[in-house]
Amino acid sequence: MNITMIDTNLNDFNALGKFLNGNLPVKFSGGSKKQKYEWVKEVLVRFNFRKLRKGDRGEVREYIQKITGYSNAQLSRLIAKYLKGRLAFVEYERHSFPTRYSPGDIVLLCKTDNVHQRLNGPATQKILIREYQKYGKTEYESISHISVATIYRLRTTRIYLSKNLTFKNTQAVQRNIGERAKPEPQGKPGYIRIDTVHQGDLATDLVDKGQSGGQKYTKGVYHINSVDEITQWEIIASVEQISESYLEPILKLIIEQYPFIIIEFHADNGSEYINKTVARLLNKLLIRLTKSRARQTNDNALVESKNGSIIRKHMGYFYIHQKYAPEINDFYLKVFNPYLNFHRPCGFATITTNSKGKQKKIYKTYLTPYEALKNIPNAKKYLKPGITFNQLDQISMQQSDNEYASIMDEEKTKLFDKINLKPIDF
Repeated sequence: MNITMIDTNLNDFNALGKFLNGNLPVKFSGGSKKQKYEWVKEVLVRFNFRKLRKGDRGEVREYIQKITGYSNAQLSRLIAKYLKGRLAFVEYERHSFPTRYSPGDIVLLCKTDNVHQRLNGPATQKILIREYQKYGKTEYESISHISVATIYRLRTTRIYLSKNLTFKNTQAVQRNIGERAKPEPQGKPGYIRIDTVHQGDLATDLVDKGQSGGQKYTKGVYHINSVDEITQWEIIASVEQISESYLEPILKLIIEQYPFIIIEFHADNGSEYINKTVARLLNKLLIRLTKSRARQTNDNALVESKNGSIIRKHMGYFYIHQKYAPEINDFYLKVFNPYLNFHRPCGFATITTNSKGKQKKIYKTYLTPYEALKNIPNAKKYLKPGITFNQLDQISMQQSDNEYASIMDEEKTKLFDKINLKPIDF
């Protein structure tokens, strides 16, 4: 039902004065903004506002304000428009930009972030492109053209947000085992950086155990992280304790999982790697052992950055008992390591040097470690005997990046369920 502005008995200034003094009943009802504009214009015409004296104009203004509730400034604007012959209500049409990415595209982005633990923009962009171009997922066609900046913008949208789901310090000791040197791979794979990540300690109150006061700390599981410097091929394993007897079989397992020949192992100065057992094992395999130089904090920076962006991101900081090391190791071997090397893009730096000799790293290239391996000139000669790129291609193409990430995420959930459900014996 349309509501119109109605007022009666106000056709002259005598009636208008009585109304303003409260002596004349006036019937009126409010309407829409457009109707108010039309009514204001009609009143101004009715009283011939253009030819009125200043005092009479004030009475008309007071009357209009009393009926409409307009402020002085607002009414002055309307009267100014009337005097210029332009008093008319114009419907406001809000400009809207065309929507390029649909809610379905945003859901695909969110799905990709959820299964890959939200990588940075360029790595996520690379996965979206691969989903469409390499694996033929037609639903990714639109979002495969997304820019890195738009990825970060879409991550703040309501649709995205609604769908979005301690270590052991190494001791500095002087040892003659291993050579203090920075690895110089010169573009060749097989130069491995290795480090250890400790999955926290558990404090137990000794009073509760019937012993003297204080706390006992139970060590958690250890992760052995190794990364190839050129391809960023990464192999992770898990052990119950950091000792020579535990590390020797694990290092063998790590070396076996690399598809190319290992030339050099580089570690920090921790005794877990710089010892006679490891040196003897690597010497038997004709692998050179080097260790970080004094006061050169960046010598092992690559693997240390992976400790945070890979192991801590997926395994967290909470305590995990040592007894679960075999199950974690099984998860790494069967699911997690293939995910890292075939389906998770890594950033590769381009180094520029200015006129003053200062170097700057720019990350524009994002490749999976397997893609980086294939891009090495004459890469076949670095593969281990019996391993071919045809075999590796079949592994790479069995599932898309998002499909495999979902499988990995499911297996990780199963692993954490086992860890939480099984009792811990001290």
